[in-house]
Amino acid sequence: MSCDEWTGGAEWQPVTWVGGGAGAADEEYREDVVRFARERLGFEPDAQQEQVLRGGKRVMLCCSRQWGKTTVTAIKALHTAYFDPAALVLIGSPSLRQSTLFLRAVRGLAARLGLGKLRGDGENRPSLQLPGGGRIVGLPGNADTTVGFSNVTLLIFDEAARVPDEMFESLAPVLAVSGGGLWAISTPKGKRGFFWRIWARGDGDWMRIEAPATACARIPASFLEAARRDLPERRFRQEFLCEFLEPDGALFSAAAMSRAFHDDIPRLELW
Repeated sequence: MSCDEWTGGAEWQPVTWVGGGAGAADEEYREDVVRFARERLGFEPDAQQEQVLRGGKRVMLCCSRQWGKTTVTAIKALHTAYFDPAALVLIGSPSLRQSTLFLRAVRGLAARLGLGKLRGDGENRPSLQLPGGGRIVGLPGNADTTVGFSNVTLLIFDEAARVPDEMFESLAPVLAVSGGGLWAISTPKGKRGFFWRIWARGDGDWMRIEAPATACARIPASFLEAARRDLPERRFRQEFLCEFLEPDGALFSAAAMSRAFHDDIPRLELW
């Protein structure tokens, strides 16, 4: 389901805040983000979206365009900040505009809770601070301006395949002490960058979820057929079939480059 496809027509009433955290009536949703999405936000996730929402600390989602990735991760960010007064959720993206769009999605979701107009945290732009104290901060795609954060509860890379490696390498260490979550959400963009490397490696403690358009009931087959005709083949395979393709103009494939390097070369004795 996309951010604009709300279900249910009930008007949400403002909540009574207790202890600086979530509203008293919402405490029952603290441990169930999917129920929170359905009953408080009017969002009905499909099976894969529910799997993502229930994901663990380290989640990689490789999905097609129009799958609803921004909405789903915005729900996760809002749920985290809503129920934890000390929460700090960071949104890393390729550009300040992308981060601003993500926070706009969060703001729209928060309106369903009757929170009114959310303000920034007074320190970062763009940012949102919930009435209980939890914060969501959007970052530009520039590693030089992303240092200095600590006690991060959740770090989300939106459009991760387009986020510069330098930004990922700059931000990932902020989780060293807090033990916070790390989510990387994206449509593929070639066999390059940290998103592809971690996805292709296939090991570690990441939850990997692949969601091509052909498995999404909300995207009509007729639309995909038209897109297949109208778009270049590479573009269609990347944007809708979630395929990691060789970069345009590459002289050697990623596999060939990998085979060119070995750790088992015999030591050369010069004396």
